[in-house]
Amino acid sequence: MEYQATRQPTGCATPDGDTRQRVARLLLENGNTTARDLADALGISQVAVRKHLDAMTAEGLVDFQEPDASAPGRGRGRPARTYRLTAAARDSFGHHYDDLATQALRWIYQHGGPAAVAAFAAEQVSRLEERCRTAIDGTEDDPLARAAALAEALSAEGYAATTNVIAGGGQLCQHHCPVSHVAAEFPQLCEAETAVISRLVGHHVQRLATIANGDGVCTTYIPGPARGATTLPIIDKPRQVRTS
Repeated sequence: MEYQATRQPTGCATPDGDTRQRVARLLLENGNTTARDLADALGISQVAVRKHLDAMTAEGLVDFQEPDASAPGRGRGRPARTYRLTAAARDSFGHHYDDLATQALRWIYQHGGPAAVAAFAAEQVSRLEERCRTAIDGTEDDPLARAAALAEALSAEGYAATTNVIAGGGQLCQHHCPVSHVAAEFPQLCEAETAVISRLVGHHVQRLATIANGDGVCTTYIPGPARGATTLPIIDKPRQVRTS
């Protein structure tokens, strides 16, 4: 039950499936997006993009929001409609064995309690941590630089991760979670993942939002180094000692 996220939306299997998968991936990563922005990113016409969006809307994979034309600060011209993936489309991005995983964790909880679930969650993310650590090995010690490298590593794992800089630090945003349905019942999965992020960037971090909690993106705040402050050393995960 290791974290995996490789399956594409089932509704995108069409003759134009490659373009539709790219549209779906952009909507997953960017959230509310206009047809113009999608066309610019894909290098195709807005007419072609709207054709895909209309078909995906009819299939329940995409919905749209009409902008508030009376909103202050809006210039002349017709306001642009924005599109986003539906919950059904998000679900098709790789929620493997949700029912089996949930049942297994319920059994662990019943027989071992919350601590057993936490230990299981830590073990499950350990292999992900090893792969990401290898991918970002050699990155400078600055937490934000390591977060950017970590985002690339997580994206390669299927998490559609990005970073952005904000006042006082940065944010690591994961636009897809392969275990969000299970983590909604067992937040220990999110807590174990947050601990991994902290170890890999070498700094205490704060989880601000999770898809499992109903948010659109898993967002982790990474404080930037303050003047005169030092970051945590980059260390390996503590070894667990088994006792008989």
